Amino acid sequence: MQAFLISILTLIMGNTSVSNSLVVNHYTTKKSIAGKYKEDSRRIIEAALNDSAGFERLGELCDTFGPRFSGTDNLEKAIDWILGEMKSDGLDNVHGEKVMVPKWVRGEESVHMIAPWKKELAMLGLGGSIATPPGGIKAEVMVVGSFEELENRSSEARGKIVLFNVPFTNYGRTVQYRSKGAVAAAKAGAVASIIRSVGPYSMNTPHTGGMRYEEGVKKIPHAAITVEDAAMISRMVDRGQKVKIKLKMEAHFENDSPSRNVVGEIKGSEYPDQVIVMGGHIDSWDVGQGAMDDGGGCVAAWQAVKLMKDLGLRPKRTVRVVMWTNEENGLRGGNAYRDAHMNELDNHVLAIESDGGVFKPKGFGFSGSDEAFEMVTEIGKLLAPIEAGEITKGGGGADIGPIMREGVPGMGLRVEGSKYFWYHHTNADTWDKLDKDEFNMCVATLAVMAYVVADVDERLPRKADQ
Repeated sequence: MQAFLISILTLIMGNTSVSNSLVVNHYTTKKSIAGKYKEDSRRIIEAALNDSAGFERLGELCDTFGPRFSGTDNLEKAIDWILGEMKSDGLDNVHGEKVMVPKWVRGEESVHMIAPWKKELAMLGLGGSIATPPGGIKAEVMVVGSFEELENRSSEARGKIVLFNVPFTNYGRTVQYRSKGAVAAAKAGAVASIIRSVGPYSMNTPHTGGMRYEEGVKKIPHAAITVEDAAMISRMVDRGQKVKIKLKMEAHFENDSPSRNVVGEIKGSEYPDQVIVMGGHIDSWDVGQGAMDDGGGCVAAWQAVKLMKDLGLRPKRTVRVVMWTNEENGLRGGNAYRDAHMNELDNHVLAIESDGGVFKPKGFGFSGSDEAFEMVTEIGKLLAPIEAGEITKGGGGADIGPIMREGVPGMGLRVEGSKYFWYHHTNADTWDKLDKDEFNMCVATLAVMAYVVADVDERLPRKADQ
């Protein structure tokens, strides 16, 4: 990685005739977007790659406040600190926007295998689950590999704990067992349900995440165990052994709690009412530190705007950093932002979200008009020196979804995320798993895209019906 960055900086700074020829290849000398913003993008990329303050600030956030779950003091203290730091940075319009968020409390929890031998199983209750009775639930485990198998064997499920032992293929396919598993198991008569954690790799690390119930279907407790233990139990059952476990959970909801979306910006010099909004979600699950999900996305967007200010680059339009609250178990921050700014959405030029980890960036996925796609593709050429300028059709994010549905064009940062789900929603989502150089490239990628969209003469065009 260090050698790669040295080559990037050589290319950007143009220290050799070879690098100069490569720069000419990367940028057209015509009066195009890429040509006009060549120097500004070079300065942004160079400053980002040489920076350490943003990465260290992310570390301070993670180590000082820990996980930032909705309804907790950790989250609110972190928000207070961020607002203070943004003001110290000299950002404009720094404030919090109140959002009422759900408060799910995990409480004490455990899973023990009690037959054929005794073993404590690492577990995490799934967000939104109910508790077990105070004494817990003891039952035989029924292992299934799909919803279809459960349906076909539903007569065997009554009075048992169903284990969905479903290997990870991709997140979209596998996460359905987390979200809908309790409903399917309850319909079959199970007393509780557990899942093999949703992830491709494990070192005895269970993954939490949201789940839901269905009106008219009995609510049963729902939890995740590790990949290793789920596979072991499945092997034992395949051999004809009866596996019994005891599940105990104290999970419950308390009254909704006040939180805030975090807002800070660099005010546009000519069209301050036109806004490019960019950020991630400041809340996390109640395990680990929320370093990559999504502290990294939040701080990278924040640092991108701070770099513009530090470099004296004030674009024509406003670039607004938003750290949305309650993405993980409610999306109330994204919905509240839409509601609070509904009358301003016609002037939201673009929404950018980073919520896939701060690994080496590839580019962006974009949702909007064909004309706008051509513009952002041209801007992407400015990111060729760090190989982060690929623009694909279709992209956005959960937090910007509510305003995208109101017509705002959206982008999601795309990264090399092969290890993202190793750590996602686990106690292993900590700052030490991140790489400073990759984080800095994410900062550069966000900063170049946001700055140029905010400064070009022509506003990013919307679809004709929006």
